[in-house]
Amino acid sequence: MAAKRLHDGYGQDDQPNDKRVRRLPSFSTVIREAVMVKQVQTLFVAMEPLFRRVVQEELQAGLVRSPRYIERSSPETLPAEPPMWKLAFRYKPQLPIFTGSKIEDVNGNPLEIILVDVETDAPVTLPQPLRIEVVPVLGDFPPEDREHWTAEEFQQRGIVKERSGKRPLLTGDVSLTMRDGSVAVNELQFTDNSSWVRCRRFRIGVRVVLGSYDGPRIGEAMTEAFVVRDHRGELYRKHYPPVLGDDVWRLEKIGKEGAFHRKLTQNNVRNVQEFLRLLTVKPDELRAIMGDGMTDRMWEVTTNHAKTCVPGDKVYVYSTQQGTIYVNSIFQLVKVELAGVEYQLHQLNRIQKVSSASLPHFDVHGTCRAKTSFF
Repeated sequence: MAAKRLHDGYGQDDQPNDKRVRRLPSFSTVIREAVMVKQVQTLFVAMEPLFRRVVQEELQAGLVRSPRYIERSSPETLPAEPPMWKLAFRYKPQLPIFTGSKIEDVNGNPLEIILVDVETDAPVTLPQPLRIEVVPVLGDFPPEDREHWTAEEFQQRGIVKERSGKRPLLTGDVSLTMRDGSVAVNELQFTDNSSWVRCRRFRIGVRVVLGSYDGPRIGEAMTEAFVVRDHRGELYRKHYPPVLGDDVWRLEKIGKEGAFHRKLTQNNVRNVQEFLRLLTVKPDELRAIMGDGMTDRMWEVTTNHAKTCVPGDKVYVYSTQQGTIYVNSIFQLVKVELAGVEYQLHQLNRIQKVSSASLPHFDVHGTCRAKTSFF
């Protein structure tokens, strides 16, 4: 029994040497396992920043969605109080906007930024210069069409960053100094279209440079949301307003090399001036050229767009024994001279009328085809 207990009491260290040697791993196995451990450690070190960022983003997203987070949020996330003053654009930007093209206001002038009172919209002038910056903003900011937002919301949710590997979205005069309550943005253009953002639209925003001003909060300015198109589409853009020498397809509802364009070209109506001349002297003939494919609504849109063209100062004169008439570059009657006395158009109803049949017949190229009689 004692011998048995003694045998059973052998510890691991007391086992025969031959058994202990057989249980030890080989040298190659030890090296292979060490290399594997080193590789795993290296992988963890490389992946740690990614894991941290993913976890942080998920935690932040979860907190934002959490009702408890909303209840305990800091004062910056509470409904924004309206500021005393705000930046504003004097006029809206001219649309459409293409990448690489200079952005101007609806009058064809550089965008102008002004400082106004929030309640009265009256201009405000500060005694010191104000540093401001022009930034691209998402078209769907602010959410729910809110009228007020915080500076933090504008920074975090409004401003849109350029795509990876791309140039800054807005280039030109993006850093400005406002003096006497206004400043002009002489050069400004988008470098990328808006098709890649969720809402497919951008705004132009303006804010006071962070940390450059210690007074009461000044609200940011934003334009209306708009689509930024690729510059290749500018080759087919319409002109607002059109000019006399523009190709006729620059008018609304007339596509380049489309059906209406071909019909007009076949009838020697190639530019806006010729279109307006025919519209003045023979509107029914012009309407017939367009055909049934142009609805009354389309006709109205096209002719209204054409009428925004400025005729210019050029005047055509046609004389007869009875008198002389003067028409502008699109054959609109300007004035009449009878017996050496000139009468403006608005005076004809009170003095003497000229029937439409008695007016000279001009073709679209300015050639007079008939005589004029006055009565």
